[in-house]
Amino acid sequence: MRTIDPKAIPTAELHQILVSAVAPRPIAFASTISESGEPNIAPYSFFNVFSSNPPTMVFSSNRRVSDGTTKDTLSNVEKNMEVVINVVPHSLVRQMTVASIQYPTGVSEFDKSGLTPLPSDLVKPFRIKESPVQFECKASKIISLGEEGGAGHLIVCEVVKIHLNEDILDEEGKINPHKIDLMGRLGRAFYVRASGEAIYKFYQPVMRIGIGYDQLPESIRLSNVFTGNNLGQLASLPHPPSKESIEHIKSQKEIEEILRGQQPIAALHQYAQRELAKENLELAAQIAWLGEYL
Repeated sequence: MRTIDPKAIPTAELHQILVSAVAPRPIAFASTISESGEPNIAPYSFFNVFSSNPPTMVFSSNRRVSDGTTKDTLSNVEKNMEVVINVVPHSLVRQMTVASIQYPTGVSEFDKSGLTPLPSDLVKPFRIKESPVQFECKASKIISLGEEGGAGHLIVCEVVKIHLNEDILDEEGKINPHKIDLMGRLGRAFYVRASGEAIYKFYQPVMRIGIGYDQLPESIRLSNVFTGNNLGQLASLPHPPSKESIEHIKSQKEIEEILRGQQPIAALHQYAQRELAKENLELAAQIAWLGEYL
């Protein structure tokens, strides 16, 4: 592997390594307002939610790498400690990129991007109408990480009101990832769309103790068929399949054909892998463990 000393390469190069490897990152489309009432919107991908009680989000307004200057967002938050964090769906990502242009102070990114300002209820900055989720926030603190180009200013925000577009909710009133259709930031000019085939669903009970990788039979751990993800699925089992359940599946026609073949263990693992892909974990485990009884 290539090893890199962060202090030995230019900041711009280091920045691209960091944002390309730590990805995808959610995007905070931050809306602020100056002391004189001028609105500003700008996207930030050094962003996430860090607490639900109190509801807390943090984004970083970094100094520009080129000259170390700071942005209007930071100046505005420093003045009134208020911000609205709007999420970015696919439908407005290109308008968001227009708002990322470094317009002179006093120029409204709402006007330039064609986005619509909405009055907030508890803070002065406007919400973005086209964003399906808008978080009105009070900034509790700003943490400076340095004075050089690329240094961040962590803006810690407590959410004081949330606005949800009902079009993104499912029949249970929960946010549907396909309907909210969020965009994530990668390195350089790359983005990712978090909907459609990019969405995966699998449930891992964290309070139920799994047997773990170390308790998998050697034939499974050293299999040339199973991937690391497959082994992770099997390691999450609360207990190995019983011998009785394994004996029971021997009567399956496909199992009988596999056992008559020349490489039954590899074929069993391939069969189990197909069942793992369908999330049929119990059956897959029985098939995989069958190799231990041959």
